[in-house]
Amino acid sequence: MASNLRAHMKHCFSAASLRSYLAEFVSTFLFVFVAVGSAMSARMLTPDVTSDASSLVATAVAQSFGLFAAVFIAADVSGGHVNPAVTFALAIGGHIAVPSAIFYWSCQLLGSTFACLVLHYFSAGQAVPTTRIAVEMTGFGAAIVEGVMTFMLVYAVHVAADPRACGRSRGLATTAMGSLVVGLVAGACVLAAGSLTGASMNPARSFGPAVVSGDFKNQAVYWVGPMIGAAVAALVHQNLVFPSAPEPLPHEVRHGSVETVVA
Repeated sequence: MASNLRAHMKHCFSAASLRSYLAEFVSTFLFVFVAVGSAMSARMLTPDVTSDASSLVATAVAQSFGLFAAVFIAADVSGGHVNPAVTFALAIGGHIAVPSAIFYWSCQLLGSTFACLVLHYFSAGQAVPTTRIAVEMTGFGAAIVEGVMTFMLVYAVHVAADPRACGRSRGLATTAMGSLVVGLVAGACVLAAGSLTGASMNPARSFGPAVVSGDFKNQAVYWVGPMIGAAVAALVHQNLVFPSAPEPLPHEVRHGSVETVVA
């Protein structure tokens, strides 16, 4: 047991693992900067965003493109998680060790917080918008909605990453296509439920704005719902849809400290 723990810790601080942590920090910074920044821009251009559907479309498109880019740039280094819920699902499936997952979570939360700090302090003190639930909704209902959306997102991640769905082809085009699919699913969910819960689907997406604004109201909704949804997605995909893992081909390798998530 002790030797295994030492081996895991040694792996956590290897050069490849450190590169993975940096990639997760950068990619999460990019995504949250785009997601929160687009919400700030929509609010500045249209003060009463609650009655203007164009702001919802704009933020959905921005988050879709932002997630696409964030996953793509980190895919071959860290797996392109960009989301603690995705990391949690992959840890449940045995694709990443728990110690490495903890470092991933730390870098994702730091990346989100730094992105919000930059937006706040370099935008003349503009308030950073937090994800909120609609007045008509309960916390339980919002957590269910977040869980369902995260299920769809994480399930898409598993399908995009599964070599059986990709024909075992590895390359730039396959990585880009998988990243695009994940981004499109996220954008569609923002359009579907952005006015209900903010369509976070990502604890880091909600954590950074909460830290910078000091408003942690309903923060549990954006942790419990996505984590449960991600776990269910991983279990459904690996135990019901594809219950047996394929034997790796001789040329297939792992990137960084974790199997590449997309392609």
